[in-house]
Amino acid sequence: MEIKPGALLGHIDSPADLRELSKEQLHQVCDELRQYIIDVVSVHGGHFGASLGVIELTVALHYVLNTPYDQLVWDVGHQAYGHKILTGRRDNFSTNRKYKGLSGFPKRGESPYDTFGVGHSSTSISAALGMAMAAKYKGETDRRVVSVIGDGAMTAGMAFEALNHAGVTDANLLVILNDNCMSIDPNVGALKEYLTDISTSPTYNRLRDDVWNMLGKLPVGKHFTREMASKLEQSVKGMVNKSSNLFESLKLRYFGPIDGHNITKLVDVLQDMKNIPGPKLLHIVTVKGKGYALAEKDQTKWHAPGIFDKITGEIHKKLYQTPQPPKYQDVFGLTLIELAEQNPSIMGVTPAMPSGSSLKFMMDKMPDRAFDVGICEQHAATLSAGLATQGMRVFCNIYSSFMQRAYDQVVHDIAIQKLPVVLCLDRAGLVGEDGPTHHGAYDISYFRCIPNMIISAPMNEQELRNLMYTAQLQSTDAPFVIRYPRGEGTMPEWKTPFQEIEIGKGRKLKDGIDLAILSFGHPGNFAASAIRDLKAEGIFPAHYDIRFVKPLDEALLHEVFARYSKIITVEDGTVVGGFGSAILEFMAVHGYKAEVKMLGIPDRIVEHGKPAELQRECGYDAEAIKETSRALMGSHTAVKTSGWEKKDA
Repeated sequence: MEIKPGALLGHIDSPADLRELSKEQLHQVCDELRQYIIDVVSVHGGHFGASLGVIELTVALHYVLNTPYDQLVWDVGHQAYGHKILTGRRDNFSTNRKYKGLSGFPKRGESPYDTFGVGHSSTSISAALGMAMAAKYKGETDRRVVSVIGDGAMTAGMAFEALNHAGVTDANLLVILNDNCMSIDPNVGALKEYLTDISTSPTYNRLRDDVWNMLGKLPVGKHFTREMASKLEQSVKGMVNKSSNLFESLKLRYFGPIDGHNITKLVDVLQDMKNIPGPKLLHIVTVKGKGYALAEKDQTKWHAPGIFDKITGEIHKKLYQTPQPPKYQDVFGLTLIELAEQNPSIMGVTPAMPSGSSLKFMMDKMPDRAFDVGICEQHAATLSAGLATQGMRVFCNIYSSFMQRAYDQVVHDIAIQKLPVVLCLDRAGLVGEDGPTHHGAYDISYFRCIPNMIISAPMNEQELRNLMYTAQLQSTDAPFVIRYPRGEGTMPEWKTPFQEIEIGKGRKLKDGIDLAILSFGHPGNFAASAIRDLKAEGIFPAHYDIRFVKPLDEALLHEVFARYSKIITVEDGTVVGGFGSAILEFMAVHGYKAEVKMLGIPDRIVEHGKPAELQRECGYDAEAIKETSRALMGSHTAVKTSGWEKKDA
């Protein structure tokens, strides 16, 4: 179905076209842009509420700034759909987040208007400051650099590190704080309450308007200089504006808060601020999901709802004839409550992902034992370590790609001290449409090299429950990693009795002839499917679910290498330094010889698409396992060790 843009939007192929319009026409552009996003996302899916909330800001920025010469950096990028549509990608916007289509986030290789690739939060101020400092060094005094950051992303330490630096520079940087009290879930913490006090205080807002009007009427001349006016402005603002104290104490000039949905006001303010030098911050107040009533009412649900009926708001879900397996994250969340009811020392921690990780179940039922700490992965890890020193069994749930931010804390604060924190890595492997910034490709490699770590992965929901049960036992005295993928598992009847798993113990699932498949985690299901099909072809692989990449089950591996000369390893992590590498290291140390093929995520950046499409492309799905098995069993070459074949992007 072809989705047509409105009359004005249909003629905007770049911001230069937008700037040809009158200020009065921008209201219509905003309406058409908002409706176009609703039309396309309802049919094709994608992030939703965030872009609707910044329509007016997006239009105002591209109208006032000379983009792409003036550089615009969107934090995270969930909110950049309007930006993409206005910058030459309107007609192929329906390919957004689809395999080989537009990225769901700003991406430097996609457009010169995407000045910085994003996907994780709180990077925009640092990046924009770097751009502004470079512009000053090169003498580009007319170039303006703008960072747009939400109040959720502003909670991260990196944002404050950048503000702290920006305040002591004279870089021409504008930070726009988009304050909507939301990230994916409602924001938490003192900063949220601080900004809410400012943006909702009738007394402050009345005084602010009165002060600004008064300052605008003061004569500037021989007896009342601009310096005196500036000092008076700062003094009065300091008395009535608590928020200016926070940001101006970091030496950024503060302006606002203003209504982020008033396009006329935004254009006027941005025009005025173009001529104010140095680092400054504009505080705007918006509503996530603005213009679509259901999204305004339930902002978490409408962050990325999938395909839906734009008229009724009904979100389309697949209908199944039989019970379906639950999502791994729901198994985690519900199992954690079961364990916490039995073990009073259990606590849960997540950095701003209570719904995505399903820790929200425990937060609702046991609010004194489960905590959302905001977009602060480093803090989440060290907070968990502190709790562990006092005997708490902490399940710290962080997405695999987000855990990369807390690596130093895991090494220094958890592993070196050998604290029994349970690190639950949701979204391990290829996550799909969110693409390279969100793929959990590296955790096996980056954790495997750290001493004192236990690293595990369940093949199904029952294994996840049993690993969680094992991790909270007092006999476990080391950091315990449990990694699992995004989405559904394999067991509709998943709620099985808890059983302790011996740490470092794998299992043989099937005997075979000549060929053995060693799997780690959920891809074991791909191997099982391939083995069923290969049987009809007269190929009978053995199947071993290794379960733990650290420590390895050496007794099981001795059995494998003693019996089989052809081996396939399968994992949903990078093959560089991952599970397959661990098997090759074992083989080399113990002097075994075998023909080994490693299947997993290749040594390149994997783009976005459905997980099944990406697993096929990367060559570790069931079909790839069958192809590799046929090749090995049909080979008459000498026994050798070989790695993986690097695939083209």
